[in-house]
Amino acid sequence: MTAQKTYLPPVNTLEGDWYVVDAKDQRLGRLASEIAMILRGKNKPTFTPHLDTGDFVIVVNAEKVAVTGKKRSQKLYRRHSGRPGGMKTETFAKLVERIPERIIEQAVKGMLPKNSLGKSLFTKLKVYAGPTHPHTAQKPKELIINTIPGAEG
Repeated sequence: MTAQKTYLPPVNTLEGDWYVVDAKDQRLGRLASEIAMILRGKNKPTFTPHLDTGDFVIVVNAEKVAVTGKKRSQKLYRRHSGRPGGMKTETFAKLVERIPERIIEQAVKGMLPKNSLGKSLFTKLKVYAGPTHPHTAQKPKELIINTIPGAEG
């Protein structure tokens, strides 16, 4: 009986491409799941679960991401300082005003593996609040993600 071998992609395919995604009027969860798939490399035929075969993703216009329903006023983001009584909460609307990048970062991070591979994949995500980014030297390709357009509500 022959043992099964684990597939290992060629070394030259492990270097990732760079993509730019415009988050303007895109729904948060649908956008985050597509970005997580690209970071992980699941859109490639050389996908291997235990290796980083994904690409770099630059997200622009993070402040204009859309959510549906009453999430703008009711969705809560929590963080903890590690000290007793150190939990702080704020709504989606307040976090958009303060740090709009963190919304997309947290949504994508929750969709990545919860281990050292997930931490290294997360470093390939670059999020910017405005329409510009400093990664023009990498020659990123425009990536169109067709989510349902968000309705401000």
